[in-house]
Amino acid sequence: MTVLGIDPGYAIVGYGVLRYEGYGIKTVAYGAITTDADTPFPLRLSDIYRDMNTIIDTYKPDVMSIERLYFTNNRTTGIDVAQARGVIMLAAVQAGLGIYEYTPLQVKQSVAGYGKAQKRQVMEMTKSILGLKAVPRPDDTADALALAVCHCHTANSLEKMKKKG
Repeated sequence: MTVLGIDPGYAIVGYGVLRYEGYGIKTVAYGAITTDADTPFPLRLSDIYRDMNTIIDTYKPDVMSIERLYFTNNRTTGIDVAQARGVIMLAAVQAGLGIYEYTPLQVKQSVAGYGKAQKRQVMEMTKSILGLKAVPRPDDTADALALAVCHCHTANSLEKMKKKG
């Protein structure tokens, strides 16, 4: 199974592509889609959609693991992120990908073993799990890889439960 992890945003969309075989996780690719702050917002969404389609066409993932949004203080920024998340999910649906959403708490629990782990701990554990030499930059990319790792761990647990009946 090839998993595309996505940390949604409108300035930076982190992505990570992992290959999961049930016994191990292999890093295929990772990076970020970036948009310029001077570009009108609708055109930024168009750029994100176009680049998501390129990533999907290039790596042919089976599923997308994406962060479930939650609003804390700045709802205006959250609404813009939700719009970017919408075009990202549209690209995934049109490509026939399964979409799985995880909260930050679920990702932290899966990757670091503790739901209240600090961001740095999750990033270091992601680096360790994937055997990377350094934590990927920007942070959004590391977060996207953590989301993909979370799905691999979750998929493994679901498979075990299915086998037990």
